[in-house]
Amino acid sequence: MGSVPPPIGGDNHAHRHDHDDGGLTDIELRLRALESLMIEKGYVDPAALDAIVETYETKIGPRNGARVVARSWADPAFRRWLNEDATAAIRSLGYSGRQGEHMTAVENTADVHNLVVCTLCSCYPWPVLGLPPVWYKSAPYRSRAVIDPRGVLAEFGLRLPASTKIRVWDSTAEIRYLVVPLRPAGTEGWSEERLAALVSRDSMVGAGLATDPASLAGEAAT
Repeated sequence: MGSVPPPIGGDNHAHRHDHDDGGLTDIELRLRALESLMIEKGYVDPAALDAIVETYETKIGPRNGARVVARSWADPAFRRWLNEDATAAIRSLGYSGRQGEHMTAVENTADVHNLVVCTLCSCYPWPVLGLPPVWYKSAPYRSRAVIDPRGVLAEFGLRLPASTKIRVWDSTAEIRYLVVPLRPAGTEGWSEERLAALVSRDSMVGAGLATDPASLAGEAAT
């Protein structure tokens, strides 16, 4: 998959983060206070802020990443390209920009499960996953994902077989990761649109799996 740096469990773990810790409660409170002050003085339009958030939550969000994953499942040539140069492959679908300049895709297999964390701050691939969830920025996740990834996944409801190897990847200012979850069985011949519906944000971070098609069928029947 190209020159992919080793996961945290490898021999090299030195890297540089260019962001201050964004997961601390006091910082969040300061940001909210500053936002309120700027709105009060008329420097910021609340509607404009809402529009920005809406853009990242709906247009620049997990649905973009789901389309990338669906294309890799359906198109072997795109899958190879994604593994070799994820940034270019993702850009070809129209997803690029800030926080998505240097992307690497890591594929789950029957024997290996990948999990992404940012141990020092909250580096996250915005163009394909949108805004990071609160838990991703939290200190407990950032520390425990490295120390006890299997236990953390169990808390998300994901209990992997003991034989499954877990690789933890540390996202940084220089490189961000997209997990390509294992394609569910029984989806042969599905369109990319149907496949994308099986891909969640958590599965592209590694905190979950792709949705079981049988569960979708059950929902449609109720």
